Amino acid sequence: MPPALPDPVTYAIPGFVLLVLGEMLLARRRDPSRYCPRDTLTSLMLGLGSTIAALLSAGAVFAMAMWVHGFRLFDIGWAWYWFVLAFVLDDLAYYAFHRSAHRVRLFWASHVVHHSSQHYNLSTALRQTWTGFFSLNFLFRLPLFLIGFPPAMIFFVAGLNLVYQFWIHTEAVGRMPRWFEAVMNTPSHHRVHHAANARYLDRNYAGVFIVWDKLFGTFEPEREERPRYGLVHDIGSFNVLWAAVHEWAGIARDVWRAPWGSKLGYLLREPGWSHDGSRETSDMIRRRARD
Repeated sequence: MPPALPDPVTYAIPGFVLLVLGEMLLARRRDPSRYCPRDTLTSLMLGLGSTIAALLSAGAVFAMAMWVHGFRLFDIGWAWYWFVLAFVLDDLAYYAFHRSAHRVRLFWASHVVHHSSQHYNLSTALRQTWTGFFSLNFLFRLPLFLIGFPPAMIFFVAGLNLVYQFWIHTEAVGRMPRWFEAVMNTPSHHRVHHAANARYLDRNYAGVFIVWDKLFGTFEPEREERPRYGLVHDIGSFNVLWAAVHEWAGIARDVWRAPWGSKLGYLLREPGWSHDGSRETSDMIRRRARD
């Protein structure tokens, strides 16, 4: 019999709330600009909506996971070392998803929500998508079920991964010890990821282990250049619904107006791509900044 595994995120929610409140009090004493009440409320409402959306789609995702697991290559048990291996491989799958979420506009349409705040604090960690199911983000974990990892095990370690990522959304922590920064994702590394500065764009996709970015050439250290948080072109609104769907609306507009031969590019090419070269991708922005 498989063990009954809890949902780590559900158990962590009270801790999330207390840490957000604690950081708000700290910011009030040190730097009140770190929190904007309207921005924080938008993040919290997006987090609530994301939780509801995840509950509505959970059955379909679990059914798909079980179906793929039926074709598994190996029978993997429930010994502790399988949990460790599952955690590491799930984090690699998260890296693949996260990198794709910045390089394929269909995936970016959901993930952009998380980057839409111009502030960087613990409440930003709760700013999550409502439309992850429609951008197919669950596909990246299907290979783990095909290998033979039980779906319940993968969903459990994925929850642990999300809990870990909460604390790295802060400016209250500077640098961790060098050995920790070398292996693990940290607030310093993740500040880079949330920055819209040219040198920081589309870097540091790690969930837990920063080693993936170092292995695959996407690592950028935090430098003296202070991060500017948000999007290259910020949405300029605290409207929760618009924050949740604005990129989907942008895709629909671009696909409608584009020539027939270019319509698919607005779904599958990187954000910023345009058929006439009138916009800039992150690669183009970085290249221009270097020149």
